[in-house]
Amino acid sequence: MDYSVQMQTISSAISSAIWRFCALAAIMLLSAPVHAGDWRAGTASIKITPERPMWMSGYASRDRPAEGTSIDLWAKVLLLEDPQGTRAALITLDLVGIDRDFSQRVCTELREKFSLERRQVALCVSHTHSGPVVGSNLMAMYSLDETQRQLIVDYTADLQTKIVNLVGRAIAGLAPAKIAWGTGHSTIAVNRRNNKEPDVPRLREQGALVGPVDYDVPVLSVRRPTGELTAIVFGYACHATVLPFFDWSGDYPGFAQIELERAHPGTLALFFAGCGADQNPLPRRSVDLAREYGRSLAQSVDATLAGVMAPVEGALDLQYSECPLALADLPTRDDLVTQSQGTDKYVAQRARLLLKQIDAGQPLSPIYPYPIQHWRLGGDLQWVLLGGEVVVDYSLRLKRELGRERTWVAAYANDVMAYIPSLRVLKEGGYEGGGAMVYYGLPTVWSPAVEESIVTGVHALAPRRHP
Repeated sequence: MDYSVQMQTISSAISSAIWRFCALAAIMLLSAPVHAGDWRAGTASIKITPERPMWMSGYASRDRPAEGTSIDLWAKVLLLEDPQGTRAALITLDLVGIDRDFSQRVCTELREKFSLERRQVALCVSHTHSGPVVGSNLMAMYSLDETQRQLIVDYTADLQTKIVNLVGRAIAGLAPAKIAWGTGHSTIAVNRRNNKEPDVPRLREQGALVGPVDYDVPVLSVRRPTGELTAIVFGYACHATVLPFFDWSGDYPGFAQIELERAHPGTLALFFAGCGADQNPLPRRSVDLAREYGRSLAQSVDATLAGVMAPVEGALDLQYSECPLALADLPTRDDLVTQSQGTDKYVAQRARLLLKQIDAGQPLSPIYPYPIQHWRLGGDLQWVLLGGEVVVDYSLRLKRELGRERTWVAAYANDVMAYIPSLRVLKEGGYEGGGAMVYYGLPTVWSPAVEESIVTGVHALAPRRHP
């Protein structure tokens, strides 16, 4: 064979072998399993303690603005990115609540600036009762002069800017991460509908507390590939109502975050509230108790971090919907006029707000667009996020139906528009069953379809049941 022909043959064979090798390598790369180390995460935080004395939210009995600061309030962001590039922004806020309009404005700006769709953003408040009024949340509870109203408007606008900028910082800080999850245990919560507050110390000592509770403490850890802890997300189903004073404070969730960040320098701790609308930390009403509950909850989180946690592997599956949640029979305009002239100042304030709405050409709606969010993190962990002050029955039911070991349920997410009773609590009545509706400004109580409507909405987003 001619030498040049021989060299061409050899060259062709080598080229063919190289091509086959590259093709095989590409196939192997594309079919390789996704590992936790392929994720990325970024964090950011900013202080949101009001700089001027303004009205505090949470208690109707407060009759003047805040007078000082016990511990600062914070907004925090954990930005997750899965191996396919899908992103999710968890935003936690040391606040009593946010309204629908505020949530929509924040999410609209996040979509415009960072291409984050509504399903990719979750806004979770801790429900501390020592935070400021935000937007129109619980507006029927307060008697405010124009100065205080303007302070609320200014604070709300500034908060929106801070949150959007915070998400941008978290995106800019994205770095490789390993994510894992587990569930701890804490017995701080007491069902306040079934146990009288003065009796709780004795009942606890006797092991005689009654009523449904959710003692689970969900924990998500974010570490760098080297193992360095950078973020802790944790939750608990219990009201943040230890402190009734006139000082800004994150209450026991704020103290828990401080404890965790102190124990793990350089780590950001983020808290979300579970379905604790009918749960209280008891006894209460002292800073020492708030600090002790926070320390106890942090210890539960640390115990989970020190144990075996399940790695998050796979991808993010993010869903969001709004359920048309039906109200009971609406009042007429004449009903509202009568209420506005009554002796109950909170009923009268609500009636005046609703009359103003009607006179502005906005009739009362028989439904409310209730937010439901479902995040699946990898193949196992699923997270249900519900709006409003949700009673514990929902958490217990959804865990039972979706798989207790792999399901987390958050409340006070995206829009805190009212208490959300189960059918049982609605029938029983009381504050959580309907009495609290007046403070939120909704015209009446929920219809008996409230529980099934929400649970059906959750199942529509999470059709697969885990064993």
